[in-house]
Amino acid sequence: MTDDFAKMFATMMEQGQKMAQSFMPGMENVDAKAFEKFFPAMPKELLEMWFGKTFNPEGLDARTRFLVTIAALTVLGPVGEPQLRMTIKNGLAAGATKREVAEVIWQMSMFGGVPAMQKALEIAQSVFAETPEEKDA
Repeated sequence: MTDDFAKMFATMMEQGQKMAQSFMPGMENVDAKAFEKFFPAMPKELLEMWFGKTFNPEGLDARTRFLVTIAALTVLGPVGEPQLRMTIKNGLAAGATKREVAEVIWQMSMFGGVPAMQKALEIAQSVFAETPEEKDA
């Protein structure tokens, strides 16, 4: 990583943290569905650019990164509901299947507990209901 890139990345992370902090004071009262309108699913090419190709071109693809993030958010439980909804939506857009999302959530029951898994599955089912049927699943 070059010094210029490292500086740009540090600045980007700092700006992201400030933005997240500015969102947090009222987040406990924001409806998850209303929050999603601010951050719709990104196109697959954009997801690959940011999460699959830019930071580590030989590393995980966007689909896998989203599945890993779904696992982490599941373990966090209901505090991450808006983020989990968006991550599931973006994971599907990046090529994850509904079955893969459900399996990842189910696997997390041993780490986050059954209640966290059940809540995450409820969230996933609501996202699935809003998502067109998969052709190959």
